[in-house]
Amino acid sequence: MRKIKIENWKANVPVRNEEGKVVGSEEQDENLLVALNVLIASMRPEEQPRGLEKFKIFGKLAEAFEKAEQTKELELENREYEFLKNMLEKDMPSFWGMNKNLSKAITTFLETEEAK
Repeated sequence: MRKIKIENWKANVPVRNEEGKVVGSEEQDENLLVALNVLIASMRPEEQPRGLEKFKIFGKLAEAFEKAEQTKELELENREYEFLKNMLEKDMPSFWGMNKNLSKAITTFLETEEAK
């Protein structure tokens, strides 16, 4: 089991009009859960994991994410942790490294020790 503390930070997000043109920005809370959800949601359909085992992993992730939104601590079994870690190592956009808050959150995730 891994337990990762979820910390929020403020981010300026572009606001677009109906034509898609940026017309300003607004401040939003972001955290590791948001980043992981973006990473999962941005997978192309042909790259999405398939099969019963992945189905079970995604179900456990959904439960863990929902609980973490309330408790501010993401608790993952080793199977789910390793799945997300491998996804980050393989698919994380390199430009995420330019965001110091996101970089810190991901580093914390990757360096989390297994709970004894």
